[in-house]
Amino acid sequence: MDRRPAAEVLPTHTPDLFEAAVRRVTGLLAAGEAVALPTETVYGLAANALDARAVERIFQIKGRPAHNPIIVHVADFEMARRCVAGWPPLAQKLARAFWPGPLTLVLPRAKEIPDIVTAGGSTVGVRWPSHPVMQAVIRACGFPLAAPSANPSNRLSPTTAEHVRRHLGHEIPLIVDGGPCQVGIESTVLDLSVSPPRVLRPGMIHEQALLAVTGSLARADGPASPRLKSPGLLPKHYSPRARLVLAAWRGAEDLEAQASAFGVPRPAIHILAHTRLPPAAGFGGACMLPRDPQAFARAIYAALHDCDAAGAQVIVVEAPPELPEWRPIADRLKRAAS
Repeated sequence: MDRRPAAEVLPTHTPDLFEAAVRRVTGLLAAGEAVALPTETVYGLAANALDARAVERIFQIKGRPAHNPIIVHVADFEMARRCVAGWPPLAQKLARAFWPGPLTLVLPRAKEIPDIVTAGGSTVGVRWPSHPVMQAVIRACGFPLAAPSANPSNRLSPTTAEHVRRHLGHEIPLIVDGGPCQVGIESTVLDLSVSPPRVLRPGMIHEQALLAVTGSLARADGPASPRLKSPGLLPKHYSPRARLVLAAWRGAEDLEAQASAFGVPRPAIHILAHTRLPPAAGFGGACMLPRDPQAFARAIYAALHDCDAAGAQVIVVEAPPELPEWRPIADRLKRAAS
């Protein structure tokens, strides 16, 4: 089957280019197309959240399983309230504290939200992103956007327009280049349809910050809903093409001994560390990532994309510390290594 022509990549680094990109993408979205847009977390594959056929196109492009719901993106409080059946005071407090930003609130869905968005469930995840391109597009459209990450299902999330072009460049008509994502991993997802609220997916808005508003949170490892209420809950997710291994090592000799058990040539092994970079010792690549968790989150997906592009067969990532601020990163890496 013939593929589509290569996607056009629209820059946004001047006011005129920004406005032109918003006009172009708004027309495509109104016509039921799916396009790639930047958010502060990762690049999203966006379509009209109120148009079931448009959202179906997202599932087709990504190869996304039908039981995995999609987050709905809005540009103000009024649009958020239109997407849900009720807007409790706690939702308003959380939204005022953290929106626009990387927090998704799960609430009973409004009738206008199609089944395909929620995977047939009774709740919907809603977020007001902070990226100016995404905000401008939603405002220009006048409707919310369903927008999971712009990558094949279960694969690495994209944090640059080039990542999207490399993996979906012949599947979509347009990619808007809004620069590298400033958060770098997906949003925190908080379920407000239960009491006390429960974090479904950890993100860079941490539980301690949420507790300052909610007062209490359900245990994250409590009984799960039989139906997925949020993306990012599948056992295998966020995965590079290469096998990802989480490891700790005492020094170069220890790392080399562990690497010998991977069963691949040493040049096919790439190392990503954050405390002490070992000597290259014949590895295909070795990269030092930041020790700060926020900076690490901004860098990790791009580093994994680079390893894949370099032909890595095994990527060894130094295991993150067992600290609350590293929990969202540990969650992504654990699922990527599954």
